[in-house]
Order: sequence, then C-alpha cells, then structure tokens
Amino acid sequence: MTTNPQMLSLGPSPARRAVLTRRVRLFVAATITYNIIEAIVAITAGTLASSTALIGFGLDSVIEVASAAAVAWQFSSSDPERRERTALRVIAISFFALAGYVTIESVRALLGSDRAEHSTVGLVLAAVSLLVMPVLSSAQRRTGRELGSASAVADSKQTLLCTYLSAVLLVGLAVNSLFGWWWADPAAALVIAAVAVKEGREAWRGDACCAPAAALRPQERERPAETLRG
Repeated sequence: MTTNPQMLSLGPSPARRAVLTRRVRLFVAATITYNIIEAIVAITAGTLASSTALIGFGLDSVIEVASAAAVAWQFSSSDPERRERTALRVIAISFFALAGYVTIESVRALLGSDRAEHSTVGLVLAAVSLLVMPVLSSAQRRTGRELGSASAVADSKQTLLCTYLSAVLLVGLAVNSLFGWWWADPAAALVIAAVAVKEGREAWRGDACCAPAAALRPQERERPAETLRG
C-alpha cells in the first residue's frame, strides 16, 4: 500500500534554528557575565581566607568563561557547524585543566599544606551559584539538544559541573566552619575532578550531544521527501 508523501523530521526548521541560535548566544553571554563576577569574588575571598577551595572555585569560573567563549566564537559564524569541532576541543581542554587544578589543590589540602579560615562571603557565593547554575545549565542543554549542537551541550555540562563544585564548596566551607572537618572539601573535590575528566573525554570525542539532528550527516539533512511504502 502506498501512502501520501510525507516530509521526514530532520531537525528544526531554518526559522527555528535562528531562534535557538539566538538563545544559545544569550545563555553564553549570561554564563560569561556571571562567571566573571563569580571569579573575582571567589578569588578575592579565597585569598583573604587562605582558602584553596575558594580560589580553585574562582579559577573554575575562569575556565568556564573560556568554555563559554568558545561557544560564543562558534555561534558568531554564519555557519556554526564548521567551527563545532574546534569549540569542542577547547571545551574538552577546559575540563582537563579544571580536573588537573582541582586534583593538585585537593591533594595539597589533604596533605595539610593550607587550612582555610571561615568565609561568610564564600558561603553566600556558593549558595547563590548552587541556585543559578542548574537553571542556566538546564536551559542551555535543552536548547543545544534541540539545535543539535554538541558544543552547546558540552558547555552546559561545564556549567553543571560548576553546580557540583558549588555544592562541594558550600558543604566543605560549612563543615569546616562548624566542625573543623577540613578534609571534607578536598576529598569530595577529587570526585568532581574524576567527573571532569570523563566529561572532557566525551567532549573531545564529540559525544556530548544526543539530539537526533546532530546524528544526521549534512547530505542526509538535504535529502528530499521520500515516499513511504508499506
């Protein structure tokens, strides 16, 4: 039996892609702006409190800015897909750099080279980031998946990792202030470093996106409607 010709769903229409691209740019701008502020506050507060965890959190924000800037660079082009691979490599390197720094600082803290003092500013910053980052990450991830952009999804994972670090920082600072359990933060941060390595490997391979449109080769996207026969 022959059915009427039907158009196969091969991803968003050009008009929808334009809307999604603008959203990605907006999310990237928001990520960069917030993380610049976060980095300045965290590094300043960490220096005053001799907190390697806070300073590390601030440097993570710098790395996050680099990741978001890579996506911004990609989507500043009229053909973002041509820049996707390069953007993914930058994001992957950002993950690896973060994992390396967190590991080194965690080991130093566990060896007792530096004990942090109480930091009210650090506690407030970690709490605010714990509220802001999941929302921003979720919105960017949904948009990236619909658009079929592996780099946008990878960057959303970088933002989500910042959420985990915020939770680790908040617990670590709170436990240290209340009970003197200084080892809690660096121990948990080592787990975050392992997650960062995993996400970095996925970004390097280009496995960050699961949107159906992303799996289509360019020639498949350009195929005309097919007649379905049964």
